[in-house]
This record gives sequence, C-alpha cells and structure tokens, in this order.
Amino acid sequence: MNEKRQVFSLRQVVASVRKTIEERYQSLYWVKAEMHKLNLYPSGHAFPELVQKEEGKIVAQINGSIWKHNLQRINQQFMTVLKEPMKEGSTLLLQVRVSFSELYGVSLQIMDIDPSYTLGELQRERQETLLRLQQEGLINKNQQLAFPMLPQRIAIISADTSKGLSDFMKVLNQNQFGYAFFTHLFFAYLQGDAATESITRQLKAIEKVRHHFDIVVIVRGGGGEVGLSCYNNYELCKAIATCPLPVLTGIGHSTNLTVAEMIAYRNAITPTELGEYLLQVFHEFSVPVERAVEQIQRASRTVLERTNATFSQTVKQLKSTVQTNLLTHHNKWSTLSRKLNAKSELSVQRQHERLKFMQKDLTTISKRFQLEKMTYLNDAELFLKQNATKTVRKKSEEMDVLQRQIQLLDPKNVLKRGYSIVRMEGKSVAASNSPKAGEQLDIETYDFKISATIDQVETNKND
Repeated sequence: MNEKRQVFSLRQVVASVRKTIEERYQSLYWVKAEMHKLNLYPSGHAFPELVQKEEGKIVAQINGSIWKHNLQRINQQFMTVLKEPMKEGSTLLLQVRVSFSELYGVSLQIMDIDPSYTLGELQRERQETLLRLQQEGLINKNQQLAFPMLPQRIAIISADTSKGLSDFMKVLNQNQFGYAFFTHLFFAYLQGDAATESITRQLKAIEKVRHHFDIVVIVRGGGGEVGLSCYNNYELCKAIATCPLPVLTGIGHSTNLTVAEMIAYRNAITPTELGEYLLQVFHEFSVPVERAVEQIQRASRTVLERTNATFSQTVKQLKSTVQTNLLTHHNKWSTLSRKLNAKSELSVQRQHERLKFMQKDLTTISKRFQLEKMTYLNDAELFLKQNATKTVRKKSEEMDVLQRQIQLLDPKNVLKRGYSIVRMEGKSVAASNSPKAGEQLDIETYDFKISATIDQVETNKND
C-alpha cells in the first residue's frame, strides 16, 4: 500500500506515444478510404475526414491532412486523369504517413492520391449503375417514349450562368427559319456533389407540370469534361429513365459516354449541337409540309385553269345556242304575229261590212215599217177624226209601244243591253256549222270586237 507510485505527465505520455508511432511507422503506406469530408481551409490546406464503411455503417474513422502544395499537385493529377477535382464521398487510394501530434492526436498525413484507382472506382460505379438499370428494365425506358412531332415547349435544366445554356438558347432564338420555341429554365447545379440531388429534384418538379412541356433538355458547357462523374449516379440516371417526357442531353462530353447520356432519349456532344438537332426536327417537318403546300397550289392552279377553260368554252357554246334559239323563236313569233294581225284585220273588215249590210237592211226595214205605219196612221188619223178623241188616245198609245219596239230591234240597242253576236268564219253559229274545239270565233259586243279560240263544246239539249 505504501509502494511509491510512478506518475507521468500527460505530455510525457503523448510524447512517448509519438516516439513509438514514429519509430513503428516510419514508411509510407497505401491506404484505401472514403473521403467523408474534405474540410478545405482558406490557408489552402485541407483536413479531410477519412472513413471506412461496411454495410452503410462507419467502422473506422481518422482525420487526415493535406498540405497546400500537395493538395494543388494532387488536384492537378485528378484533373488530368478524371477531368474533375477530388470530391467528397469518393473512395480513394491514399499514400499516407502516420503522424501524431500532442495536441491533435493520431492522423494520416496524405502525401499523394492515385487518381487511376479513383478512375477505376468511377468505372465500377458506372457499371453498377448500368447493371441496376438493366435489371430494373430502365435502360431504354426513356428512349421508348414517343417523340413529339414539333418539340416546341422545352423544359431546360441548367444553370442560368452556364455557357452551354447561352449557346443552346442562341441556336434556338436566332434560327434563320423563324421557328418559335417556348422555354423555361429549371435551375440546377451541373457538376460536383450537388449536381446529382439538384438535377434529380428538378426532374421531379418537371414531372408535376409535364402537360406544359414537350421535352426536357439538360445542358452544360464551358467546363470541358470536368465534373461528369455525377452523371453516372444511379438515382440521377433512374430519374432520367423514368421521366415521362423525352430527355435530351448536351453536357459537353466527347468520349466515354456517361450513363445519363446512354439512357437519355438522345444525347449531343454540345448544347449547340443539341439545339441544331431540334431545328432539324422542325425542318424535317416543315420541308415536306411546304412541298405539299406547293404541290397543292400547283394542282389547284391547274384545276382552276382547266375549269376556267372548260367554263369559258361552255359559256360560249351556251351563248351561241341561246342566241340561235332566241333568233329562231323570234322569227316564229314574228311570222305568227303577222299572220294573226292579217287574220284579225280581215275578220274585223268582214264583220264591219256585214254590220253595214245589216244596218242597211235594218234601215230599209225600218223605213218600210215606218211608211206602212204612216199609212196606217194616216188611216188611223182619218179614223180617229172620225171616231172621236178616245180612239185617238188609244191609238196614240199603241203608236208609242210600236215605236219602242222598233228601237229595241235596232242591233246597236240589242248589243247595248249586253247581248253579243257570235260568228264563225263570218257565219252565225248554228247546228249547220257546229263549232269544234280549237276553231276561231269572232264575237261582237257593244264596245268590243273579240277573237277567241274554242276550248270545249257542249251541245244543249233543248226540248
């Protein structure tokens, strides 16, 4: 119980640990680890967190350090081999020295990183993404969509400062054919760790308003082949494959297509090339339409010319026929008119002469009758003188009656009472010259002389 204790200071302990580590770990070691966080400081140094995961859980963790000059050299190697700088979440092959600090404990001083190993890891990720998509039947899903005849409404996933976006819009807006496009920008990061989640989120947003668009395009540019590994990410590629609209990419990559480009409906090396493809789609539609319009116009002109010629010829023939028919009918009517006038004049003349004869006969009869009556009157006067006033008055009344009868027998007075004289061929109509339908009648009234044609004849049954 009274043994003297040996007590060390903390500094002595950590110094001993440091000495032990330095003596034990004098070499450089190649270590495979995931860079969980880079932790880049303004000084240019980086102090990454390195981890090892098994089944998604961290089973080992240690801090590292990369001095500024080493970090610049390593990043240059990554840019040369991978076309992008180091990024968090990557599995790396690190050349490290085990170091110990009395203040910060054990850490790994990173001397170098092999980008070729990371390239292999990226290729492995690429192959794993392709295999998963193939197993799930998504490799050709987007390519099997029907492409719109005129992809006029375009949802663009890009950054508003991207040169690729500028090049793409320039091709669409300044096309010489006057094709009009409606575009809407959905902002997203285009490279690095943030690109995967950003682009995927915008694809989901477009899906909600898909009825407003015909296609989706993802364009980037100005960065060469830098930062393209995100386009091999499974979640991003699945979002592209399952998008309900055709997805077209122009992400500026000339070799080793990313998975996103492979499963998209169509990919182009540059945004400019992608824009020119859309113009070509419009052109391939418009040229046949324009040719069809020209053919229809030519055919219409030909039909109209032929129709006009036929119509003109028909009009000429019709005009000639009408003129001939009019002339023929005019001649016929003129002949008939002359004949009718001649017959009418002759008939009127005959009737006039007949009336004159009748008038003479009536005058003679009247004079004779008057003479006879005068004789009778003279005798009567003598008788009256002889037979008193009464007899004179009686005879005077009889005289008046007779005078009225004479006036009534005058043909003019007969006609004046509404009677008419009907003759056929100058003769009175009687049983001896029975009239027939179609024959001509001459009718004389007090005011008129009329010519008529018989339509129907009915015989009176007189008792």
